[in-house]
Amino acid sequence: MSHTTLPRTAGTPAPPAPRTTAPRPSASPDADELAIWPASTVPLADEDLSLGGVALTELADHFGTPAYILDEDEVRSRCRAYLRAFPDTDVYYAAKAFLCRAMAHWVAEEGLGLDVCSAGELELAVTTGFPPERIVLHGNAKSPTDLRAALRLGVGRIVIDSTSEIARLAAAVPVGSRQKVLIRVVPGIAAGGHAKIRTGTEDQKFGLSLADGSAQHAITRVLGQPRLELVGVHCHLGSQITAVKPYLSAVRRLVGLLARVHEQHGVILPELDLGGGHGVAYRPGEPTLDVASLATKVRAELAGGCAAAGLPVPRLAIEPGRAIVGPAGVVLYRVLAVKRTGSTTFVAVDGGMSDNPRPALYGVRYAPRLVGRHSAAATEPVTVVGRHCEAGDVLASDVQLPSDVRPGDLLAVPVAGAYHLSMASGYNLVGRPPVVAVTSGHARLLVRRESLADIQERDIGL
Repeated sequence: MSHTTLPRTAGTPAPPAPRTTAPRPSASPDADELAIWPASTVPLADEDLSLGGVALTELADHFGTPAYILDEDEVRSRCRAYLRAFPDTDVYYAAKAFLCRAMAHWVAEEGLGLDVCSAGELELAVTTGFPPERIVLHGNAKSPTDLRAALRLGVGRIVIDSTSEIARLAAAVPVGSRQKVLIRVVPGIAAGGHAKIRTGTEDQKFGLSLADGSAQHAITRVLGQPRLELVGVHCHLGSQITAVKPYLSAVRRLVGLLARVHEQHGVILPELDLGGGHGVAYRPGEPTLDVASLATKVRAELAGGCAAAGLPVPRLAIEPGRAIVGPAGVVLYRVLAVKRTGSTTFVAVDGGMSDNPRPALYGVRYAPRLVGRHSAAATEPVTVVGRHCEAGDVLASDVQLPSDVRPGDLLAVPVAGAYHLSMASGYNLVGRPPVVAVTSGHARLLVRRESLADIQERDIGL
């Protein structure tokens, strides 16, 4: 196996040349521990790991830290797994999880569609060559710029999220054409890993309620707009869902809505989009959604419900994001300081909430690992914190690391591909990390590190 990196991009300082090494015997980490890592992960000597055939220590030396490493083969494999589980289904990758030009290219090549939430995501995808007819535009508060871009570029579907959007969108559609739309429905189902990421209930900003009749009212209004073509209904229950049951409940309620639309308007809507929110394990032993089981049970529920209602089975759509890119990513940090205060040991690294705000927002827990140095010391519980001026800048609480962890050590955090850089901020004017793809023993830069010059160029001055 070759461990090499590709040349640097033009205009960037030359990093140290990477070593070329071959795997050496090493005590393998526990199988359960590596279960949450990409399938290409291989243990090396000195507690190093390779990803996509490239050692993590080499990647850190060559690209610096913090750095996000994305296993291209893992992304593609997960795309294919969804297409196998859901044949005759529109599988849209949820770009909000993470998007760059290479990611859009991989997803397009694997035959998935794309769901976007802004003109920015949309323009990046289309200018990369993504077919606009395979794109769905979401958003609870789409701006005029978002809608104009969607219509100009010819997106396949726009998901209507409020009644006020109906007239605005219809007025923007060019005379003589029609835009395909779906209505986002709130089915009244609580599901998701945290209250802040549950979107199927009545007490949040998304969608139109079934319970109070808002969804039915919106459907009536859209059917009265000649420039809008209502093709189906949509729902999204939330994020980090690991059970199949909530999706089955959603299918039953949406089929009931389709039956009422047929009864009241004589219209058969041909599409049903169940959204995404498919959960993954962030730490060994945590549950993950069984995609194959989800597919089998959802299709059976949909077929049975439609048969009972006397309806043809609509074309199904799903929108996985985290489940495709999350487990394909690993983030690398350098330890900057170790501080023992009372009963707590703080291990401070060179990143933090500016590149991963999820622990601060949702209390998410990760499993960082020391790589590149063998330690004979016993492990102890530590709190891995970031470099930012915020007490809540905690990346991982109460995790086991060797008691001799010290400045300069390299930490790797798996399952880092989703909702890290896509939610990154400019806090403390710390530049965002780069994204590096690995595959077949090679690494290449996808997104360069944000420099101080980049940050200063945006500041016009006095």
